Amino acid sequence: MKWQGQRESDNVEDRRDEDGGGRGGGFGIPFPGSGGGGFQIPTTGGGLIGMLVIVGIALLLGVDPRILLDGGRELPGGGRQIQVPSDRAPRTVTAEDETMKRFVSVILASTEDVWADIFKGMNKQYTRPKLVLFRDRIVSRCGNAVSQMGPFYCPFDQKVYIDLSFYELLKNRFHAPGEFAQAYVIAHEVGHHVQNLLGTLPKVQAQQAATGTGKNALQVRVELQADCFAGVWAKNTDRITKILEPGDIEQALRAASAIGDDAIQKQTRGYAVPDSFTHGSSDQRVRWFKKGYDGGTIDGCDTFNSSSL
Repeated sequence: MKWQGQRESDNVEDRRDEDGGGRGGGFGIPFPGSGGGGFQIPTTGGGLIGMLVIVGIALLLGVDPRILLDGGRELPGGGRQIQVPSDRAPRTVTAEDETMKRFVSVILASTEDVWADIFKGMNKQYTRPKLVLFRDRIVSRCGNAVSQMGPFYCPFDQKVYIDLSFYELLKNRFHAPGEFAQAYVIAHEVGHHVQNLLGTLPKVQAQQAATGTGKNALQVRVELQADCFAGVWAKNTDRITKILEPGDIEQALRAASAIGDDAIQKQTRGYAVPDSFTHGSSDQRVRWFKKGYDGGTIDGCDTFNSSSL
């Protein structure tokens, strides 16, 4: 990616110095029901937060949710208390830290430019999200979060949250290295922000609360649309800034394939359970990113009315 020298967003909040690094004990996270075929969205109080936790697992990139739940102490209301390891040394700012912050700022700026332009074409106003850098754990308006959940988006404060150590996981565990793979992660989360602005997230929540079945299937469509929006961003940011280099799109496709629900489940437990999917299979994630990239418009990203994902 030719990102150096590009505009940096001023909407990045660096909260990596905050003392939230899992010192002693754990803290409660209201995970939705953990039994049976995957995460279930609560249909009563806290339902939206339940959905956000699933969205916040951010591509299921960091870890299978069941692994986070295993061994956690039951909390009232079906939540679990996760013991967060404190094996990371006190943070010192390095040159690499600052380079990564600039990189993230450039990618966020590019999403701002692309989506502002697209929204203008729809006679709508694009509200820029904040991007929060944190370390180990953070408190958002959607509740507490740990880095093991992966990057996530919270519509209550319209912020994307990311612990940059996640990129090492993306590279080393999922074998999806590269700057554009990293950019794809941010673009996916910003895609959820776009869904929030367009009213998609609250509409899905209402549908999930009204039905007793099919909640995972709806969530898959939410995630695949965010992948498609990431593809739309990739197409348009290259049109605006010529930021892409040969091999960049392949990096994104490799990442999308590596983090499909089937790939994650096979890696963590040796087999896949399609009914438990919440983000889509590898093939589906690749297909919808490519669909967004090839078309370059959100018109081609209607996963909710597509008969075939």
